[in-house]
Amino acid sequence: MADSKSATARAHITPAGLMFLAITSVGWGFNWPVTKYLLSELPPLIMRGSTGVIGASLLALLAIFSGQSLRVPRELWPRLVLAAFLNVTCWMALMGLALLWLPASEAALIAYTMPIWASILAWPILGERPNLLRVISLVMAFAGLAAIMGGNGFAASAAKMPGIIMALGGALGFALGTVLAKKLPLDLPPLSAAAWQIGIGCLPVAMVGLLVEKADVAALSNLGWILLVYATVIQFCVAYVSWFAALARLPASVAAIGTMAVPVIGVAASAVALHEPLGVGQIAALIFTLAGVALATRS
Repeated sequence: MADSKSATARAHITPAGLMFLAITSVGWGFNWPVTKYLLSELPPLIMRGSTGVIGASLLALLAIFSGQSLRVPRELWPRLVLAAFLNVTCWMALMGLALLWLPASEAALIAYTMPIWASILAWPILGERPNLLRVISLVMAFAGLAAIMGGNGFAASAAKMPGIIMALGGALGFALGTVLAKKLPLDLPPLSAAAWQIGIGCLPVAMVGLLVEKADVAALSNLGWILLVYATVIQFCVAYVSWFAALARLPASVAAIGTMAVPVIGVAASAVALHEPLGVGQIAALIFTLAGVALATRS
């Protein structure tokens, strides 16, 4: 009986699904150093908001060409706006601002503690009582944060604190949105749901950025333009489409665990491209964070 069940599970893991998952992980992983570099040429809110609005428009066109309807039933608008605020607005704004204080590698590690917070938030919202694995995953998350904060001494940790708080806020917002999506699901086609959430979520970020920030687009370097295209097309279109394709071809648990490659790629790429530190503290934080996420996704 057990052998037949495992064989059935393996049958659902297709090579195409693993390929799409790899594309997603690489696309989102490289986006951390890309975003960090772009912040040296563009302010965070304008950059994050505008790329999201353009990316959402491209996703909407792709949804139309794929035959998916963009129509949203009236009763779904409140939960769509709430999901956009938690999953996109908080994430795009807070993570963009966090990168002003944090290296891309450390921001990526904090960001991907979100499955741990989701497993904890599921208790009061969905009635899913935390088991031993979830408690251990939470301890692992705090150990990872402690490694990040203590890696370069107290003075460096104090200077990072605004970034750590903002990155945690973005991760908690995304985790809350993920849990609420189970309680208040959006019955929309996947590409349409992504296009609406990204568009609705990024528009206020871009508008606030235009009001409080100044961007000199004419002064953007050639590399800046290339990376801006990457942050728009690869992050929002290629990676998102690949993610939905992976979900259609893989068990949800396999897909969730597969995204653990994102912070690993983010940390490695940031060390190579941006010469960010990759010492004992960063490696310890990576190990603790990945262990915590692995336990959270299996609990």
